[in-house]
Amino acid sequence: MELAKTRTVEEIKVVDAGRPDADAVLVERVQAGDMAAFDALTRKYRDRLFGVVYNMLSNREDAMDIVQDSFIKAFKSIKSFRGKSAFYTWLYRIAVNKAITFMKRSRMRRFFSFENADEEMVSSEILDKLVEKCGGARETLLKELREKLNEALQSLSVKHRTVVVLYEIEGMSHAEIAKITGTSEATVRTRLHYAKLQLQSMLKDYTS
Repeated sequence: MELAKTRTVEEIKVVDAGRPDADAVLVERVQAGDMAAFDALTRKYRDRLFGVVYNMLSNREDAMDIVQDSFIKAFKSIKSFRGKSAFYTWLYRIAVNKAITFMKRSRMRRFFSFENADEEMVSSEILDKLVEKCGGARETLLKELREKLNEALQSLSVKHRTVVVLYEIEGMSHAEIAKITGTSEATVRTRLHYAKLQLQSMLKDYTS
């Protein structure tokens, strides 16, 4: 353990990059006052965190501000982090809560943005049905389906929108989402089920 404490951040990145306790090593160094270790954590999770928040807000400037605020809060609070959950779970929870508060405060009902989505994010089966039913180029139909999906997602509440982003886009498990949102796995499953039913109903012309 003493050896881990004396390693540089660069050595940690090379030796521990694939280890599950790599974050714990960096967190320990941050708690000891090592700013470079926090920079390493920021670089590791900045883009992923931005993706989550951006898909919740659909506004780049707002998402950037919230991500920045989340890292500031994480840094200020990191001495209280005890490792009861994974660091990224703790960090995601900070960002998601900030995004939820922002949406509630400003009463946002914006669309999700799937501008970076590829065909894998939309069911290939649905696309195949559209091609067969309507004809036309696959890319054109994919664009149309994204737009309709955005319209449908607009009607979801903040809490349902959140679990959809974390599960469908980030690929997180029910357990991870439960920790991030401060709910039970059963609640996560219920919200996902409800959201799926709502979306299926609104997209029935495309999925039937």
